[in-house]
Amino acid sequence: MNILQLISSGGYYGAESVVITLTHGLAELGCRTVIGVFQNQHRPHTEVAEAGKQRGLVVEMIQCQGRLDWATVRAIRNCIYRHHIDIVHTHGYKADIYGYLAARSLGTPLVATSHFWTRGTVPLRLFEFLDRIILKRFKMIVTVSDDGARTLLRVGVPREKIKTIDNGIDLSAFEDASPTLAMEIGKGERVLVGAVGRLVVQKGFETFLTAARKVLDDFPTTLFVIVGEGPERSRLETLARDLELDDNVIFAGRWEDMAGVYASLDLFVLPSIGEGLPMALLEALASRKAVIATRVAAVPRVVIPGETGCLVEPRDSEGLRSAMVQLLAAPELRRRLGENGHAWVKQHFASGVMARKYLDLYESVLAERDVKAAQRGKACELGNDNQQRAERGVYS
Repeated sequence: MNILQLISSGGYYGAESVVITLTHGLAELGCRTVIGVFQNQHRPHTEVAEAGKQRGLVVEMIQCQGRLDWATVRAIRNCIYRHHIDIVHTHGYKADIYGYLAARSLGTPLVATSHFWTRGTVPLRLFEFLDRIILKRFKMIVTVSDDGARTLLRVGVPREKIKTIDNGIDLSAFEDASPTLAMEIGKGERVLVGAVGRLVVQKGFETFLTAARKVLDDFPTTLFVIVGEGPERSRLETLARDLELDDNVIFAGRWEDMAGVYASLDLFVLPSIGEGLPMALLEALASRKAVIATRVAAVPRVVIPGETGCLVEPRDSEGLRSAMVQLLAAPELRRRLGENGHAWVKQHFASGVMARKYLDLYESVLAERDVKAAQRGKACELGNDNQQRAERGVYS
């Protein structure tokens, strides 16, 4: 089976990690996958393409000059032709829209993974509105949480087109990693608490910084790090200064060696306001790190209080402070939670499990297409037979 994974990227975050991990997993199952990456004129983020090439994966760069570039549609269509693509799998609203425009005339089935709608800026809300309309015409839409499935139902996607598949992770990438971030920032003997993600409102970093200020009352030497880039960076840096956190908070920006980031942490925090099933959370657990996360979407299926981590409510800085203080005071508890979390992810969220579920989905979509094609063929044959009988009756 030949699959095109299509993505327009704003960096290397959860959706990008899913694409790379899924492509690896599908290869082990005998599939050939092409990763199509938009090279956007105004935001030329190609980190996922670079990551794919470094891993020996097939990557196609797709030029995109504007918000509706018909040359981009033709480029995707040519890619489908050249690689004999059986399934187009899109990730994100831009890939959904362009993928649909390119594949609809070819009859190539479309599958989408709906990672998350941010409802951010006015233009973004407009594109996400268009995305919701187009997704109804896809063969199947995958979501990573029950909340995501309910959202798709609310916007009119038929229930039979919705499938929930958990994100998966290649645990081997996070085994025995060197703490490269700790060495870079000169961590020394200080305890390091980290959060990872794109710097957007959805990720809840404002709550993280507010809680960090309060934690310093009990553990004044604690070091906090935020790894990632995004449009909220300037505002968050201003907030850190206003909270007098200059000596205790590091904005590390984009970091290529994510295994080295998690290996450097003593405690991982996911303060998100909204999520699906965040890859950063799975990666932290795969790295045997104790985690504190917010009770959103699929997170409670991964973070089981007292077993694999701690749960707090979103936007609750006091609850987050309390959880951080509890774990910072208990190194043995952190170690136990980290070990339990690693075992839980290995059992339930391994990359091979995810890839097998996606392949089953692809095969069901293609089987349905073949059945419908056969039915149309029989209908045509029946129609021709009836026409011939009618003509014999007329001319006899």
